[in-house]
Amino acid sequence: MKTKTILITQPKPEGDKSPYFDLARKFNLKIDFRPFIQIAPVSAQEFRQYRINIPDYSAIILTSKNAVDHFFRMCNDMRVTVPETIKYFCISEATAYYLQKYIVFRKRKIFFGKQTISDLMEVIRKHRKEKFLLPCTDIHKQEIPECLRENNIDFTEAVIYKTECSNLSDLAKMSYDMLVFFSPAGIKSLLKNFPKFKQNNTLIAAFGPSTAQAVLDAKLRLDIQAPMPQTPSMTMAIEQYLKKSSKK
Repeated sequence: MKTKTILITQPKPEGDKSPYFDLARKFNLKIDFRPFIQIAPVSAQEFRQYRINIPDYSAIILTSKNAVDHFFRMCNDMRVTVPETIKYFCISEATAYYLQKYIVFRKRKIFFGKQTISDLMEVIRKHRKEKFLLPCTDIHKQEIPECLRENNIDFTEAVIYKTECSNLSDLAKMSYDMLVFFSPAGIKSLLKNFPKFKQNNTLIAAFGPSTAQAVLDAKLRLDIQAPMPQTPSMTMAIEQYLKKSSKK
């Protein structure tokens, strides 16, 4: 069966430049975007129950723009003034520059990796005497805390926002040839919204090993997986699949 429609379970990219748009034009596809999960803030009252005192930490590890937003929101809600001496360790350059929304960039000590915790670990190890805070969501990849523990880094996880299932009732009567997932929470949302979901001929693509495992754990068929050596991005993996399927 030829693939004509794809649902990406993430927000639509901003602007008109995205490899998904290029993919749609190249293969004459209809690609829609619909987040399967949403972010909800943890209240200051709930956060206090964790007994985490933000000023006790000399360094912050920020893994996403959501982590940046909710960290500074929590500081504001708890009336905590973030010291100018605090060091920021960001998972990517984009996350680092996003900090400018809250701080004067040139007056702070900011470090960033290329895109993964492995990239960032080299610089974190050079600052291992710091006491690190890791703002995160309640459902997150264990790769980062595991890597920090393996390197004997003094850190504390701080849950400052939560991942919740979106209401997908508007998709009840829609059907797509392919569903593309990026987190185990996306699979959870699919099954929560559509407990009687039958995969049948629907293709399922998963990005990351934990997402792929969630697909299998849900007794669903995994048709496309990324990143792989030859297909490091999801768009490349989809393109490779489409090229192979067109030859059959």
